[in-house]
Amino acid sequence: MKLLAIILNPGTIALLALLASMVWMLKDQKDKSRPIVVIALVISMLYPWLFTLVLGTEEGLLPWKYDHVLYRLDASLGVSSTAIALPLQGFMRIPLRVVYHIIVPAMIGWLIVIRGRRLRGFFVMAYVAEMLVGPLVYAIFPACGPVYAFGALWLHPPAVEANVMRLIGIMNAFPSLHIATALVMLLFAPGRLWRAIAIVFLAGTALATLSTGEHYVIDLIPGLAFGCFSAYAGCRKYRAAMAYLGIVLCWSLSARFGYTFLIAHPALLRASAALTVAAAVYSVVKEWRHPEMSAIEPALVSQE
Repeated sequence: MKLLAIILNPGTIALLALLASMVWMLKDQKDKSRPIVVIALVISMLYPWLFTLVLGTEEGLLPWKYDHVLYRLDASLGVSSTAIALPLQGFMRIPLRVVYHIIVPAMIGWLIVIRGRRLRGFFVMAYVAEMLVGPLVYAIFPACGPVYAFGALWLHPPAVEANVMRLIGIMNAFPSLHIATALVMLLFAPGRLWRAIAIVFLAGTALATLSTGEHYVIDLIPGLAFGCFSAYAGCRKYRAAMAYLGIVLCWSLSARFGYTFLIAHPALLRASAALTVAAAVYSVVKEWRHPEMSAIEPALVSQE
């Protein structure tokens, strides 16, 4: 079990990915973008530290968190994060934790999968848009996650009122950038095989965010819309990007200033969640079925 934990450790996986990329860079002399991929992987290993530093600074300015509000919103939604997390605390706990921590190396690996310099450029810009705007969105509705709000009791949280709480911790809850990143990978997936792999990775990421106690269920819903925003921003489809960012902002603002109303009207909350998920599914289907109508048409067409 200890050997498995070492092998599945995110640091080990990132190091192996870096070594594999360096071997590929030296072996494949035809692919002109290979040094960029290796450099991007090195940066990705340093990025979590920088991202944590930025959010840590933001956390000092916004000590009041809305975790109890998110917990109550989950209850109104009818899906508890703890109910999903509890059955996953056995054998699945380690691989799901790995899935949660390798999201950035996975993005870099996706660059290797994607063919076409223009599509790779769109993909990188989508990730840049996500990382730049994400911390700003976190500041609208600051929260940390169940494991930070409830500590050792996060799998059996006590009954709480929907109030703000003073909490020291890195803001990483609403919306889920992990889900957004996994959806970006899904939107840019070339061909049926990689699309199937991206769907599995998206589902695994959703379970990982909940099983680790990093997110509430409600966090994942605007995370899907944020992923669509990032993908369209990277493709320079700014009108569509702004529409999806508008959805994210509506969630953030309504959750912060109208959470009492949302908790009291679960039917409205569930309908809004269903519409948001449907909008994300629509974008995926559109990009897959009609690439000629997409901003990423040249690269995608070359993949078919």
